[in-house]
Amino acid sequence: MELISELLEQVPAMRPLEHEHRETLSGCGSNRVFQAGDYLMREGDPADTFYVIRRGSVAIETFVPSEGQVTIETLHDADLLGWSWLVPPYTTTFDARALKETHAIAFDGACLRRKLDSDPALGYMMLRLFAAVIVERLQGTRIRLLDVYGKSSG
Repeated sequence: MELISELLEQVPAMRPLEHEHRETLSGCGSNRVFQAGDYLMREGDPADTFYVIRRGSVAIETFVPSEGQVTIETLHDADLLGWSWLVPPYTTTFDARALKETHAIAFDGACLRRKLDSDPALGYMMLRLFAAVIVERLQGTRIRLLDVYGKSSG
C-alpha cells in the first residue's frame, strides 16, 4: 500500500512541492472512498476538508432556483477539490457529489492550517498552488458563461 506522501507525488498540482512538504501534508490526510451519489461536501457546511481525487468523478454543483441542481464543473483523477478550508469564514460554497465510485485523499483543513502557519515556505507554496487552481476554475467558468450568455439573440 502506498503512503499518502507517495500518492501526492503522482498528482501534477502537488509536484512543485518539495518531498518534505508532501510528507508534512500527508500527516493531515486519509484515504476515503465515496459511492456514486455520495456528497463529499455540501454548500453552507463548514469547509473543513480538501480532497485530491485519485480515481473517479465528482460534480461540483449549485442550486439555481429556476433550474434546480446545476453542475458547474466535473472533476476527475488528480484534480483538487475545495479551497474554502483555506479562507475564513471556512464555509463551503458548492455541493460536490461523486458521480461514480471515487477514491480520494481527504485532508483535514484545521490540521493543514496549523502546519501552513508554522511553516511559511509551505504556506506560500500551498497558496500559490491553490491560487493556480482557483484561476483555472474561474477561467473555465468564464468560458462556460460566454457559451451560455454570449450567443446573440438575433
